[in-house]
Order: sequence, then C-alpha cells, then structure tokens
Amino acid sequence: MTEFGKIFIVIGVVFIIVGLLWGFIGKLPGDISFKKGNFSFHFPIMTSIIISIILTLIFTIIGRLK
Repeated sequence: MTEFGKIFIVIGVVFIIVGLLWGFIGKLPGDISFKKGNFSFHFPIMTSIIISIILTLIFTIIGRLK
C-alpha cells in the first residue's frame, strides 16, 4: 500500500468519527451560547478543544507511521 493510500484511509476514518460525533458538536458543556431577540451568538470552546486534541492525536500517529 502506498503512502497516498494510507493517507486516504486515515482521512476516511476521521470523517467517520466526525460523522458519529456530529450530534454532540455545539452541545457540550463549556460551549457558549447566547440569544436575545434577533441576535444569537454561539462559540464552541469545548468542541474546539476536543477537535484539536483528536486532530493532534491523528497527526501524531500519521507522523510515526512515516
């Protein structure tokens, strides 16, 4: 299997994981939501932290495979 094939497999796994976790995005404790009248503000702090940790782990694993 080529390196290009391995990258596609990892990307596919990432998409599967994101698809399974999509229902929780924006609903985690720590995400900021504010709504008043016609104005609404949403900043997913905790979701951003979790996605960052997952991507760091994935890229670390990819880096060690090379």
